[in-house]
This record gives sequence, structure tokens and C-alpha cells, in this order.
Amino acid sequence: MITIRSRRGRTVALLALTTAAGLGLSACGSSSSGGGSSESKSVNLVAYSVPKPAYDALATAFAKTSQGSGVKVNSSYGASGTQATAVTNGQKADVVNFSVGSDLTKLVPGKVAEGWNTGPTKGIVSDSVVVIVTRPGNPKGIKGWDDLIKPGVQIVTPDPASSGSAKWNILAAYTHVLKDGGTEDQANAYLTSYYKNIVSKPSSGSLATSTFLNGTGDVLISYESEAIGGKQKGDKFDYIVPAESFLIETPAAVTSNASQAGKDFLAYAESDAGQKIFASKGFRPALQGVDPGTVEGANDPSNPYPAVAKLTTIADLGGWTTVNKKYFDKEDGIVTKIASSVG
Repeated sequence: MITIRSRRGRTVALLALTTAAGLGLSACGSSSSGGGSSESKSVNLVAYSVPKPAYDALATAFAKTSQGSGVKVNSSYGASGTQATAVTNGQKADVVNFSVGSDLTKLVPGKVAEGWNTGPTKGIVSDSVVVIVTRPGNPKGIKGWDDLIKPGVQIVTPDPASSGSAKWNILAAYTHVLKDGGTEDQANAYLTSYYKNIVSKPSSGSLATSTFLNGTGDVLISYESEAIGGKQKGDKFDYIVPAESFLIETPAAVTSNASQAGKDFLAYAESDAGQKIFASKGFRPALQGVDPGTVEGANDPSNPYPAVAKLTTIADLGGWTTVNKKYFDKEDGIVTKIASSVG
């Protein structure tokens, strides 16, 4: 399991959770004394597409808690960038969860208050890593990133113009060269070859998975969580955790006008109990010290989240502001120019 960040102090987290739970109970009592409006008993969740199974399970478990009793969770899922734009344009939301930090910061301070990332998990609700999904039995013999640029290998990965998943995937492909001691020029050359082998770029991570399952491509670049979740549903594929990968950190926050139920729901998702539910659905816990237990669908259910030998984080690259400018700028980004050159 990944335990690389100081934000994950378990003692601090549990203390904060206890405080949050206490506040939640008080607030629920106030709502009740004020008439118990339906507004206070619902949570409008707007999220990227991948964590739907986790949130379905979280909503069921939350309803069994004192804070969650009688609370209805109304969920909306889609491509991360599209969901962020929808909230900006007025879609009702109490809790938001996107696949990249830059989608969440679009909402600050208009929709989400400053300081959203100062809690026990620093605003991160779940982790994952980028993996390579293959056809059953791995007929192409894929072992790692270098195999993806061989002639005849067809790649499916979502479109970075709308999907946060795509950005993580591309950064993993690019930085594996740097992690192995290569230069940026060599990474650029690798990514150009990688792009030449892409045969489909659906608008979201979940659509990319559907496209792959429908028969397109030899490999799918995806989240580990998406791969484990798919295998739990019985999808027929294998997946590889490459020696070099990228830590996917997905941010979540309550909006400025969130219901108390929304605040309680996010606190529950970030708690030890909530993190175990995320883990059971394929996500690496964002809270240090959480035991994921046995996870069906993982390559090794008893050790579902093996350490990645060479892991890059968004902080290693200077954060999302720097990354979006350097790699994904619509005019001068490295990825933008490579994608344009390949056509």
C-alpha cells in the first residue's frame, strides 16, 4: 500500500473524524428542530465516472449510521472536466469528487471554499495507480510500457480534453521514461510512438473501458480501481501493475452551500470505515493505516495493492498548475503538440 504522504497521519485523521462526526450530530439535531427539511436529508453528489460502485456502497453504509439515517444520496457521474463545468454552470452539488485536482480548483472560491484541502486527507478521498489492461491471457505478451509502442499494439485510453483519467494515463506513460533514467527528449519520442498506437480515445474512463470490452484494442490504459472493479463484475480481462506508474489522487470537497448531510457524507467517505469501502471496490486508501483486507478482483486478493517500484506523483512534477501548462496547454503543451503531430 502506498504510504508516502505526511497528510495521512492516522491519529490526526481519527481525531478529525471524531470532531466532524460530533459536529454532524449537532447539525442534524438543529435541522430536526428547525423542521427537518428534505434539503438537509439529501446529498447531491457530482463525481467523475469511475468511483460509482464505491459511492453506491458508501451510500448504503452511510444510511446505516446515525448521521446518514434517512439521507438520500442523489448521484451524477460523467467525465471529470465535464462534471466540473456542470457545477460551475449551476448543477446542484453538495459533494464533488473529480479525477484531477485542477478540475476541483476551478470551483474555488465560487463554489468551493478556500481551505478545502486542509483536512485530514488534504482533500484526497481515494488513491489508485495507472495500470495496463490486456485481453485474457495477455496474447500480446505485454509486460510494461515499452511493449505498448511495438508495431501492431492497439491502445485504448480516454481523451485528455475531457477526461482526467486520460491525463493520469499519459503522465504515467511519459514519466516512466524519466523514472528509468531517460531524458525529456526521449520521453517525448516515446509518447509520440505511444500516440501512434492509440486507436480510440473515448470521453471518459468508464467509456474507454466499455469500448475495450466491446472489442476495440489490445490494451486499455486505466485505473487499478477500474480494473479491479471490472473483474469483480466478471469482465474478462487481465491487468498489469507496471514497474513504473503514477499515483492517482482524486480530490473531493463539499460545496460552499452544502447540506449538513453532504458534509457528514464526505466525512464518512474519508473515515476509516469509508476508506475500507473504497478499498473493497479497488481504490487504494487515502488514509494512512487503513487495512484494505481481502479484495476480490485484485491480482492477489490477499495483497491487493502492491507497492509500485517506481512511482511518480503530481507533486514530483510541480503540481497541477505546472503540469497543465507544461503538458496539456491547448497551444503549447507537450502532449497537445504530440497529439497534433500524430493526427
